[in-house]
Amino acid sequence: MKDADFDAEGRDAKGQKIAGRPQVTSTLEPALYLVGTPIGNLDDITLRALRILKEVDVIACEDTRQTQNLLNHFAIQARTTSYHEHNEMTRSAELVKEMQEGARVALVSDAGMPGISDPGYRLVTLAIRHHIPVVPVPGASAFLAALVASGMPTDAFRFSGFLPAKRGERLAVLEDIRNSAETQILYEAPHRIVDALADLVEVLGKARNVVVAREVTKLHEEFLRGSAGEVLEQLKARGSVKGEITLLIAKAEEKSAEIEIADRLSVRQRVRQIMAEEKIDQKAALKKVARERGISKSEAYREMQREK
Repeated sequence: MKDADFDAEGRDAKGQKIAGRPQVTSTLEPALYLVGTPIGNLDDITLRALRILKEVDVIACEDTRQTQNLLNHFAIQARTTSYHEHNEMTRSAELVKEMQEGARVALVSDAGMPGISDPGYRLVTLAIRHHIPVVPVPGASAFLAALVASGMPTDAFRFSGFLPAKRGERLAVLEDIRNSAETQILYEAPHRIVDALADLVEVLGKARNVVVAREVTKLHEEFLRGSAGEVLEQLKARGSVKGEITLLIAKAEEKSAEIEIADRLSVRQRVRQIMAEEKIDQKAALKKVARERGISKSEAYREMQREK
């Protein structure tokens, strides 16, 4: 007989106790269990995660079909319910009510830790407000896996989720991290990664080191390491990019003596210097000066006008 032929107390389909079959009793307390699931390789699931998924009363899933594939792979029979960004408000209240009545609930996302760029925050805060224990069950995380294999410093880093889809907002985010002393970690959609890198080159410069981690832990795992300009050209040459993407951006380097000297020049002086050195017009030079100084182009223009 297979394990599926027995119930939790070791009885067969006819209710008969099977000799030598130990009784299995769940020790899980009523709580919300935040269960990390594999981001690609199914072998990355933990033994603790498997035990909890088998013993909870219900599994709240970002996508029940996706989670069912995981449960089927490990022969886990459990009740599932949907919990995603479109039903978070109502489903959170329903799940909290179940837990108040003694249910044990597991929350999972499609991959990785629930709540990291995935639904979960509302349910966690509501559970805490109602004094329901919240138990983390650690598992795989795409951004941490990408960071430790990137070759970039891990002593100080910042994870900021997905880059904005709109270009203006994306440029603003990149401006904010231009002088960052931390390794920056971001998620990006595969169909936007080339545009995002082009914007990165425009704001941070083509020499800024980046890593594009693609399909981490999956069959076609890949790490593209190098300057932003080099990695951009590699991806452009492919025509299309597929898979889950984590983008890592190196911390800003110490200012060189040349840059420090440039900072001491007035905006007007620096604009003239760039126009002469790079053979570009005033508008383009002013844009570069604004980026160098971390101010808007309009503010740089006003400063230049005041210096007349």
